[in-house]
Amino acid sequence: MPAGQVLAHHGHSGFDRVNAVSTSEVGNVPASASVGADHPNAETWSYAELFHEESAAAAEAREAGRAFGAVPVSRGTASTLTVLAKAINARAVVEVGSGAGVSGLALFAGMQPDGILTSVDIEAEHQNAARNAFRTVGIPNQRFRLIAGAALTVLPKLSDGAYDLVLIDADKLEYAEYSEQALRLLRPGGLLVIDNSLWHNKTADPANTDDETEAIRHTLTAIRENEGLVSTLLPTGDGLLVAVKL
Repeated sequence: MPAGQVLAHHGHSGFDRVNAVSTSEVGNVPASASVGADHPNAETWSYAELFHEESAAAAEAREAGRAFGAVPVSRGTASTLTVLAKAINARAVVEVGSGAGVSGLALFAGMQPDGILTSVDIEAEHQNAARNAFRTVGIPNQRFRLIAGAALTVLPKLSDGAYDLVLIDADKLEYAEYSEQALRLLRPGGLLVIDNSLWHNKTADPANTDDETEAIRHTLTAIRENEGLVSTLLPTGDGLLVAVKL
């Protein structure tokens, strides 16, 4: 499969010892944690998720997101995003789904000092919260572009091969289409990152055939089979697929 093609889917610290990760602590409950506190690996998964302390600004953004239903990435996912952005010296990043700014703050923490984040979200409330989060930590306005609108309307207007990293965390039914656009936007060596790839343990269970789960499976399979990508699926948070564009 060509590098730019993903088939479209149609269809509808101060770490305290804990036994399981709670929604109140990390937001997007890790798929691994939802197996229950009695699972032999539950404490290890919790330790990994909460390994890095969260900044006060990120914690505030997390609470703000919960207040209006924008589920934030988990703490473990946030720290992974920071590492990924830092590893490739990211200067130009696209985020599909602004949430309340938790993932944006994580990306900024790993980006170059002159890096610019383009964040797309259809909900004005989400973008206002993200803007507030960025300003709280002193990120100047010229370092972020918050674009209000449907991602499939906005993304085609962005420049080919101009971005180092694209994070997808929005409508699951459109993951395949977002991914196609992302591969066009990424430079060689750029990273495609997809949150909620394990979708509350549904992706791995063939008995789950709802539209969102099937859309995620379809997207993951297409990316895995794409010869223009090298990919891996991480169990961080609710699952994080990471692919490098060759």
